[in-house]
Amino acid sequence: MAICKYEDLGENQMDVFREIGSIGNGNAITALSGLLSEKISMDMPEVDILGFNQAQEKMGEAEEVVGAVLAEMSGELSGIMMLILKEKFIKQIVSKVLSQEMEDILEMGEMDQSLLREIGNIMISSYVNALSSLTGLQISLSVPQIAVNMLGGVLSLPMALLGIESDKLMMITGEFYLGGEGMDSNILLLPDISSLNVLMKKLGVE
Repeated sequence: MAICKYEDLGENQMDVFREIGSIGNGNAITALSGLLSEKISMDMPEVDILGFNQAQEKMGEAEEVVGAVLAEMSGELSGIMMLILKEKFIKQIVSKVLSQEMEDILEMGEMDQSLLREIGNIMISSYVNALSSLTGLQISLSVPQIAVNMLGGVLSLPMALLGIESDKLMMITGEFYLGGEGMDSNILLLPDISSLNVLMKKLGVE
């Protein structure tokens, strides 16, 4: 049966996205550990289909300032992927990689922005590579764009791009452990509905 909206996904289909999340996390941990020259671990990811308000509540306060990296998928699968990182995570990464302290993520310099874009590209590419390896689909990514804004404003970006096609978000949530500290990571994986059906057919879970 064709999927018309994200809410139509059954438990077997959600299990597929959990597997994609698990593989994507493994890829991301390997790449980030290399970048930081430090061991990183991560909890098993949770995958949820949430409305805008639910997603916002799960991640924090609407006014909380976060950093986001967004890339569009094209090729045999179309859609959007967006990584959302808390201020604490960004500051710790900047401190470790650039050996400098950041006072306010709203005042990021060029090197800080470049690092955030690189982290986002690593994370997003890790999930896209997991999708490609499981399905055999050829997927291209646009140059990642970054945004630093209040959580509510950041979450409105994919909703605006998706338009009326969906009022739900697919969110993969995990917690990184870096230097003994836990830090949240949230990935929005948002294939368009046509691509979602192609994906399910390729994976044999229509």
